[in-house]
Amino acid sequence: MGEKKSFFCGVFDGHGPLGHKVSRHVRDTLPFKLSSIIKTSQPNGCTENDAAASAGQSYGKNDSNGVNKDRFSSWEARLIRAFKESDEELNSGLSFNSYNSGSTAVTIVKQDEHLIISNLGDSRAILCTRGNKNRLIPIQLTVDLKPRLPDEAERIEKCGGRVFAMDEEPHVLRVWAPDQDSPGLAMTRAFGDFCLKDYGLSSIPEVSYRRLTNNDEFVVLATDGVWDVLTNKEVITIVASVKKQSAAAKILVYYAVQAWKSRYPGSQVDDCAVICLFLKEQPLVSKSLYDQDHDHDYDMSKCGGSQLDFADSNICGDKKAEEGETVINCGFTLDKSIEQRD
Repeated sequence: MGEKKSFFCGVFDGHGPLGHKVSRHVRDTLPFKLSSIIKTSQPNGCTENDAAASAGQSYGKNDSNGVNKDRFSSWEARLIRAFKESDEELNSGLSFNSYNSGSTAVTIVKQDEHLIISNLGDSRAILCTRGNKNRLIPIQLTVDLKPRLPDEAERIEKCGGRVFAMDEEPHVLRVWAPDQDSPGLAMTRAFGDFCLKDYGLSSIPEVSYRRLTNNDEFVVLATDGVWDVLTNKEVITIVASVKKQSAAAKILVYYAVQAWKSRYPGSQVDDCAVICLFLKEQPLVSKSLYDQDHDHDYDMSKCGGSQLDFADSNICGDKKAEEGETVINCGFTLDKSIEQRD
Protein backbone atom coordinates (compact mmCIF):
# COMPACT_ATOMS: atom_id res chain seq x y z
CA MET A 1 0.00 0.00 0.00
CA GLY A 2 3.01 2.28 0.36
CA GLU A 3 2.06 3.32 3.89
CA LYS A 4 4.54 2.59 6.67
CA LYS A 5 1.90 2.36 9.38
CA SER A 6 -0.29 -0.11 7.50
CA PHE A 7 -0.09 -3.83 8.22
CA PHE A 8 -1.77 -6.93 6.82
CA CYS A 9 -1.75 -10.15 8.85
CA GLY A 10 -3.47 -13.43 8.05
CA VAL A 11 -3.72 -17.05 9.19
CA PHE A 12 -4.98 -19.74 6.80
CA ASP A 13 -5.97 -23.27 7.83
CA GLY A 14 -6.21 -25.88 5.08
CA HIS A 15 -8.41 -28.97 5.19
CA GLY A 16 -9.03 -31.90 2.90
CA PRO A 17 -6.53 -33.91 0.81
CA LEU A 18 -4.94 -30.82 -0.75
CA GLY A 19 -5.77 -28.30 1.95
CA HIS A 20 -2.11 -27.49 2.46
CA LYS A 21 -1.85 -26.34 -1.15
CA VAL A 22 -5.06 -24.32 -0.94
CA SER A 23 -4.01 -22.50 2.23
CA ARG A 24 -0.53 -21.74 0.89
CA HIS A 25 -1.90 -20.46 -2.40
CA VAL A 26 -4.37 -18.14 -0.69
CA ARG A 27 -1.71 -17.01 1.78
CA ASP A 28 0.60 -16.08 -1.08
CA THR A 29 -1.95 -14.42 -3.38
CA LEU A 30 -4.62 -12.74 -1.22
CA PRO A 31 -2.43 -9.87 0.05
CA PHE A 32 -1.38 -9.00 -3.51
CA LYS A 33 -4.95 -9.10 -4.78
CA LEU A 34 -6.01 -6.77 -1.96
CA SER A 35 -3.10 -4.45 -2.69
CA SER A 36 -3.98 -4.35 -6.39
CA ILE A 37 -7.63 -3.58 -5.63
CA ILE A 38 -6.57 -0.77 -3.32
CA LYS A 39 -4.25 0.76 -5.91
CA THR A 40 -6.81 0.65 -8.71
CA SER A 41 -9.41 2.32 -6.48
CA GLN A 42 -7.16 5.28 -5.65
CA PRO A 43 -6.55 8.19 -8.03
CA ASN A 44 -3.06 8.42 -9.56
CA GLY A 45 -1.57 5.94 -7.10
CA CYS A 46 -2.22 8.14 -4.08
CA THR A 47 -2.21 6.56 -0.64
CA GLU A 48 -5.58 6.21 0.99
CA ASN A 49 -5.00 9.11 3.38
CA ASP A 50 -3.72 11.30 0.52
CA ALA A 51 -6.84 10.53 -1.50
CA ALA A 52 -9.07 11.53 1.38
CA ALA A 53 -7.16 14.76 1.93
CA SER A 54 -7.28 15.71 -1.76
CA ALA A 55 -11.02 15.26 -1.68
CA GLY A 56 -11.24 17.61 1.28
CA GLN A 57 -12.51 14.95 3.65
CA SER A 58 -11.34 12.78 6.51
CA TYR A 59 -13.62 9.77 6.01
CA GLY A 60 -16.50 11.41 7.84
CA LYS A 61 -17.29 11.17 11.53
CA ASN A 62 -17.34 8.17 13.82
CA ASP A 63 -20.61 6.83 15.14
CA SER A 64 -21.37 6.34 18.85
CA ASN A 65 -19.39 3.07 18.86
CA GLY A 66 -16.29 4.66 17.35
CA VAL A 67 -16.87 3.07 13.94
CA ASN A 68 -15.84 5.20 10.99
CA LYS A 69 -18.53 4.11 8.53
CA ASP A 70 -16.96 5.63 5.42
CA ARG A 71 -13.60 3.99 6.03
CA PHE A 72 -15.18 0.68 6.99
CA SER A 73 -17.47 0.51 3.96
CA SER A 74 -14.51 1.14 1.67
CA TRP A 75 -12.41 -1.58 3.27
CA GLU A 76 -15.32 -4.04 3.45
CA ALA A 77 -15.95 -3.82 -0.29
CA ARG A 78 -12.26 -4.27 -1.10
CA LEU A 79 -11.81 -7.24 1.18
CA ILE A 80 -14.92 -9.04 -0.06
CA ARG A 81 -13.76 -8.54 -3.65
CA ALA A 82 -10.24 -9.82 -2.85
CA PHE A 83 -11.64 -12.92 -1.12
CA LYS A 84 -14.04 -13.66 -3.98
CA GLU A 85 -11.32 -13.27 -6.62
CA SER A 86 -8.99 -15.53 -4.67
CA ASP A 87 -11.69 -18.19 -4.45
CA GLU A 88 -12.50 -17.92 -8.16
CA GLU A 89 -8.82 -18.36 -8.98
CA LEU A 90 -8.78 -21.68 -7.12
CA ASN A 91 -11.41 -22.93 -9.55
CA SER A 92 -9.69 -21.74 -12.71
CA GLY A 93 -7.29 -24.48 -13.70
CA LEU A 94 -4.50 -24.39 -11.14
CA SER A 95 -2.10 -27.32 -10.83
CA PHE A 96 -4.12 -28.75 -7.93
CA ASN A 97 -7.82 -29.47 -7.43
CA SER A 98 -9.84 -27.66 -4.76
CA TYR A 99 -13.06 -29.61 -5.25
CA ASN A 100 -12.74 -31.50 -1.97
CA SER A 101 -10.15 -29.27 -0.28
CA GLY A 102 -10.24 -25.77 1.12
CA SER A 103 -8.96 -23.29 3.64
CA THR A 104 -10.16 -20.90 6.31
CA ALA A 105 -8.84 -17.36 6.62
CA VAL A 106 -8.75 -14.79 9.38
CA THR A 107 -7.05 -11.52 8.49
CA ILE A 108 -6.57 -8.04 9.88
CA VAL A 109 -5.59 -4.77 8.31
CA LYS A 110 -4.17 -2.26 10.77
CA GLN A 111 -3.98 1.33 9.57
CA ASP A 112 -2.97 3.69 12.36
CA GLU A 113 -5.68 3.22 15.03
CA HIS A 114 -8.05 1.48 12.63
CA LEU A 115 -8.41 -2.31 12.68
CA ILE A 116 -10.38 -4.10 9.95
CA ILE A 117 -11.00 -7.79 10.58
CA SER A 118 -12.06 -10.38 7.99
CA ASN A 119 -13.11 -13.91 8.83
CA LEU A 120 -13.84 -16.94 6.67
CA GLY A 121 -14.38 -20.19 8.58
CA ASP A 122 -13.48 -21.19 12.12
CA SER A 123 -10.10 -19.59 12.72
CA ARG A 124 -10.29 -16.73 15.23
CA ALA A 125 -8.94 -13.30 16.10
CA ILE A 126 -8.85 -11.87 19.63
CA LEU A 127 -7.65 -8.58 21.09
CA CYS A 128 -5.93 -8.24 24.44
CA THR A 129 -6.84 -5.00 26.18
CA ARG A 130 -6.59 -3.54 29.67
CA GLY A 131 -9.71 -3.22 31.78
CA ASN A 132 -10.43 -2.17 35.36
CA LYS A 133 -7.47 -2.25 37.73
CA ASN A 134 -5.17 -2.66 34.75
CA ARG A 135 -6.12 -6.31 34.25
CA LEU A 136 -5.65 -7.88 30.84
CA ILE A 137 -8.89 -9.08 29.29
CA PRO A 138 -9.58 -10.81 25.96
CA ILE A 139 -12.03 -9.44 23.41
CA GLN A 140 -13.06 -11.85 20.66
CA LEU A 141 -13.03 -10.01 17.34
CA THR A 142 -14.55 -12.75 15.18
CA VAL A 143 -17.33 -15.33 15.36
CA ASP A 144 -16.47 -18.95 14.57
CA LEU A 145 -18.49 -19.53 11.40
CA LYS A 146 -19.72 -23.05 12.08
CA PRO A 147 -22.97 -24.92 11.25
CA ARG A 148 -24.18 -24.50 14.83
CA LEU A 149 -24.97 -20.84 14.06
CA PRO A 150 -28.67 -20.66 13.08
CA ASP A 151 -28.19 -18.13 10.27
CA GLU A 152 -25.30 -20.11 8.76
CA ALA A 153 -27.18 -23.42 8.95
CA GLU A 154 -30.29 -21.81 7.44
CA ARG A 155 -28.31 -20.58 4.43
CA ILE A 156 -26.84 -24.04 3.85
CA GLU A 157 -30.22 -25.77 4.05
CA LYS A 158 -31.96 -23.19 1.82
CA CYS A 159 -29.36 -23.92 -0.86
CA GLY A 160 -29.97 -27.66 -0.67
CA GLY A 161 -27.12 -28.67 1.60
CA ARG A 162 -27.55 -30.66 4.80
CA VAL A 163 -26.44 -30.00 8.36
CA PHE A 164 -26.18 -32.81 10.89
CA ALA A 165 -23.78 -34.46 13.32
CA MET A 166 -22.41 -37.98 13.04
CA ASP A 167 -23.33 -40.53 15.69
CA GLU A 168 -19.73 -40.73 16.90
CA GLU A 169 -19.54 -36.91 17.19
CA PRO A 170 -23.03 -35.85 18.32
CA HIS A 171 -21.79 -32.40 19.42
CA VAL A 172 -20.14 -31.48 16.09
CA LEU A 173 -22.49 -30.28 13.36
CA ARG A 174 -21.13 -30.64 9.83
CA VAL A 175 -22.07 -29.57 6.30
CA TRP A 176 -22.93 -32.31 3.79
CA ALA A 177 -23.84 -32.45 0.11
CA PRO A 178 -27.52 -33.20 -0.58
CA ASP A 179 -27.05 -36.62 -2.17
CA GLN A 180 -24.05 -38.14 -0.39
CA ASP A 181 -22.57 -38.26 3.10
CA SER A 182 -19.56 -36.11 2.25
CA PRO A 183 -17.53 -34.02 2.80
CA GLY A 184 -18.74 -33.32 6.37
CA LEU A 185 -17.24 -29.84 6.65
CA ALA A 186 -17.15 -28.37 10.17
CA MET A 187 -17.43 -24.76 8.91
CA THR A 188 -19.86 -22.85 6.71
CA ARG A 189 -17.45 -20.51 4.87
CA ALA A 190 -14.16 -21.34 3.22
CA PHE A 191 -11.94 -20.94 0.21
CA GLY A 192 -12.21 -23.89 -2.18
CA ASP A 193 -14.47 -26.86 -1.30
CA PHE A 194 -16.27 -26.41 -4.60
CA CYS A 195 -18.24 -29.61 -3.98
CA LEU A 196 -20.31 -27.49 -1.57
CA LYS A 197 -20.28 -24.05 -3.20
CA ASP A 198 -23.66 -24.70 -4.88
CA TYR A 199 -25.12 -25.75 -1.54
CA GLY A 200 -24.55 -22.68 0.61
CA LEU A 201 -20.84 -22.78 1.44
CA SER A 202 -19.67 -19.17 1.08
CA SER A 203 -16.38 -17.49 0.26
CA ILE A 204 -17.66 -14.08 1.42
CA PRO A 205 -15.95 -13.10 4.67
CA GLU A 206 -17.53 -11.42 7.66
CA VAL A 207 -15.81 -8.03 7.88
CA SER A 208 -15.81 -5.92 11.03
CA TYR A 209 -14.12 -2.78 12.32
CA ARG A 210 -12.60 -1.75 15.62
CA ARG A 211 -10.97 1.50 16.63
CA LEU A 212 -7.89 0.81 18.74
CA THR A 213 -7.16 2.67 21.97
CA ASN A 214 -4.16 3.09 24.26
CA ASN A 215 -5.52 0.26 26.42
CA ASP A 216 -5.08 -2.30 23.63
CA GLU A 217 -1.95 -4.45 23.82
CA PHE A 218 -1.88 -7.08 21.07
CA VAL A 219 -3.93 -9.10 18.60
CA VAL A 220 -3.73 -12.89 18.24
CA LEU A 221 -4.80 -14.68 15.06
CA ALA A 222 -4.90 -18.47 15.29
CA THR A 223 -6.36 -21.57 13.70
CA ASP A 224 -9.00 -23.64 15.47
CA GLY A 225 -6.34 -26.10 16.64
CA VAL A 226 -5.42 -23.49 19.26
CA TRP A 227 -8.95 -22.48 20.27
CA ASP A 228 -10.13 -26.09 20.59
CA VAL A 229 -7.84 -26.62 23.60
CA LEU A 230 -7.13 -23.13 25.00
CA THR A 231 -9.58 -20.43 26.05
CA ASN A 232 -9.26 -16.81 24.97
CA LYS A 233 -8.10 -15.89 28.46
CA GLU A 234 -5.49 -18.63 28.54
CA VAL A 235 -4.16 -17.46 25.18
CA ILE A 236 -3.69 -13.83 26.20
CA THR A 237 -2.12 -14.92 29.49
CA ILE A 238 0.46 -17.03 27.68
CA VAL A 239 1.23 -14.33 25.10
CA ALA A 240 1.39 -11.58 27.73
CA SER A 241 3.88 -13.60 29.76
CA VAL A 242 6.59 -14.03 27.15
CA LYS A 243 9.74 -12.05 27.65
CA LYS A 244 10.56 -11.96 23.94
CA GLN A 245 7.71 -10.80 21.72
CA SER A 246 9.17 -12.51 18.66
CA ALA A 247 8.83 -15.87 20.48
CA ALA A 248 5.17 -15.41 21.46
CA ALA A 249 3.61 -17.26 18.52
CA LYS A 250 5.96 -20.25 18.82
CA ILE A 251 5.40 -20.49 22.56
CA LEU A 252 1.62 -20.35 22.15
CA VAL A 253 1.74 -23.12 19.54
CA TYR A 254 3.92 -25.16 21.89
CA TYR A 255 1.35 -24.96 24.69
CA ALA A 256 -1.53 -25.72 22.33
CA VAL A 257 0.26 -28.86 21.10
CA GLN A 258 0.95 -29.96 24.68
CA ALA A 259 -2.72 -29.40 25.53
CA TRP A 260 -3.77 -31.56 22.58
CA LYS A 261 -1.45 -34.37 23.67
CA SER A 262 -2.75 -34.20 27.22
CA ARG A 263 -6.46 -33.92 26.43
CA TYR A 264 -6.55 -36.27 23.44
CA PRO A 265 -3.73 -38.78 23.95
CA GLY A 266 -3.08 -40.94 20.91
CA SER A 267 -5.02 -38.68 18.53
CA GLN A 268 -3.58 -36.51 15.81
CA VAL A 269 -2.82 -32.92 16.84
CA ASP A 270 -4.83 -30.41 14.80
CA ASP A 271 -3.00 -27.76 12.80
CA CYS A 272 -1.89 -24.86 15.01
CA ALA A 273 -0.81 -21.64 13.31
CA VAL A 274 -0.48 -18.30 15.12
CA ILE A 275 0.34 -14.66 14.46
CA CYS A 276 0.78 -12.20 17.33
CA LEU A 277 0.66 -8.52 16.38
CA PHE A 278 1.91 -6.40 19.27
CA LEU A 279 0.61 -2.85 19.35
CA LYS A 280 3.25 -1.58 21.78
CA GLU A 281 6.98 -2.14 22.04
CA GLN A 282 7.39 -2.18 25.80
CA PRO A 283 6.85 -5.31 27.91
CA LEU A 284 3.20 -5.52 28.92
CA VAL A 285 3.24 -7.95 31.87
CA SER A 286 2.79 -6.22 35.18
CA LYS A 287 2.39 -7.47 38.73
CA SER A 288 -1.26 -6.49 38.62
CA LEU A 289 -1.94 -9.30 36.18
CA TYR A 290 -1.08 -11.83 38.87
CA ASP A 291 -1.29 -10.05 42.22
CA GLN A 292 -4.81 -8.77 41.54
CA ASP A 293 -6.09 -12.00 40.05
CA HIS A 294 -5.43 -14.84 42.49
CA ASP A 295 -9.00 -16.07 42.01
CA HIS A 296 -8.32 -17.38 38.50
CA ASP A 297 -11.49 -18.65 36.89
CA TYR A 298 -9.54 -20.97 34.64
CA ASP A 299 -7.12 -23.80 35.30
CA MET A 300 -3.94 -23.55 33.27
CA SER A 301 -2.86 -26.96 34.58
CA LYS A 302 -5.35 -28.46 32.15
CA CYS A 303 -2.75 -27.91 29.45
CA GLY A 304 -0.87 -30.83 30.96
CA GLY A 305 2.66 -31.83 30.17
CA SER A 306 3.71 -28.28 29.43
CA GLN A 307 4.76 -27.34 32.97
CA LEU A 308 2.43 -24.36 32.63
CA ASP A 309 2.05 -22.79 36.05
CA PHE A 310 1.71 -19.37 37.59
CA ALA A 311 5.09 -18.57 39.05
CA ASP A 312 5.65 -16.61 42.23
CA SER A 313 5.10 -12.98 41.28
CA ASN A 314 8.31 -12.06 43.10
CA ILE A 315 10.39 -14.16 40.70
CA CYS A 316 11.62 -12.10 37.78
CA GLY A 317 14.05 -12.58 34.96
CA ASP A 318 15.40 -15.83 33.55
CA LYS A 319 15.77 -17.70 36.83
CA LYS A 320 15.89 -21.47 36.95
CA ALA A 321 12.83 -23.16 38.43
CA GLU A 322 13.59 -26.83 37.96
CA GLU A 323 15.95 -28.84 35.84
CA GLY A 324 15.41 -27.97 32.18
CA GLU A 325 12.98 -25.14 32.84
CA THR A 326 13.22 -21.38 33.00
CA VAL A 327 10.83 -18.76 34.35
CA ILE A 328 9.86 -16.17 31.77
CA ASN A 329 8.79 -12.71 32.80
CA CYS A 330 7.22 -13.76 36.10
CA GLY A 331 4.43 -15.60 34.34
CA PHE A 332 4.92 -19.26 33.53
CA THR A 333 7.57 -21.92 33.73
CA LEU A 334 8.53 -22.82 30.21
CA ASP A 335 10.55 -25.66 28.73
CA LYS A 336 13.93 -24.00 28.14
CA SER A 337 14.33 -25.62 24.74
CA ILE A 338 11.46 -23.51 23.40
CA GLU A 339 13.39 -20.27 23.90
CA GLN A 340 16.57 -21.83 22.56
CA ARG A 341 14.83 -22.86 19.34
CA ASP A 342 13.53 -19.34 18.67
